[in-house]
Amino acid sequence: MKIAFFSDIHGNLPALEIAIKEAGNVDGYIVLGDVVNYGPWSNECVERLEALPNCTKILGNHEDFFINGNCGCNNYLANEFFAHCYGSFKEITTIKKYKKEIQFKKFICTHTINEEYIFQDTIIPIDKNYIIGHSHKQFKINYNDFLLFNPGSVGQNREFINTIDFMIYDTTSSVVDFRSVLYDVDVVINQMKTMKYPQICLDYYINKPRK
Repeated sequence: MKIAFFSDIHGNLPALEIAIKEAGNVDGYIVLGDVVNYGPWSNECVERLEALPNCTKILGNHEDFFINGNCGCNNYLANEFFAHCYGSFKEITTIKKYKKEIQFKKFICTHTINEEYIFQDTIIPIDKNYIIGHSHKQFKINYNDFLLFNPGSVGQNREFINTIDFMIYDTTSSVVDFRSVLYDVDVVINQMKTMKYPQICLDYYINKPRK
């Protein structure tokens, strides 16, 4: 059985559609949170995931922001994105059904651990195996014989903005296949312009490095 792991889609429907297509013939999906915010298609991404067969959705911090009606942070850029995206969001009832965490085989799947941004060089003591998102970075770590995977970000890669990252887990062989796909991020930027995003939000996408 093959399961596709997506995370940090962030309202980017074109990237999500490409990830689904590139994942191919899988038996199910686990989405590790942050489906919403930043990109211009938060509603559509939630609806698209609802239509996928055998798709489990996990609550991210941005779903929490939308449910609570508050960005919950002091970051000016994050607040600008939230202010623009929140008013048009219609799927609160749906995202309230997302799970905080699930058990998948020997892994706990959750958005992150202790609300931290975890990267490949982060020192964090764990006594379980995890699959997480949140940091928008694709990596595998072995901590004292416990495994931690992050499939990276589907919709807002913070290293190369025109890259879609995800992973496939084969439950028969326990093989993890990290995937990275290039796409035309200008489609997203042009839609943001059409929807009159603040310039600071546009610049965030425009000025990020590309492959």
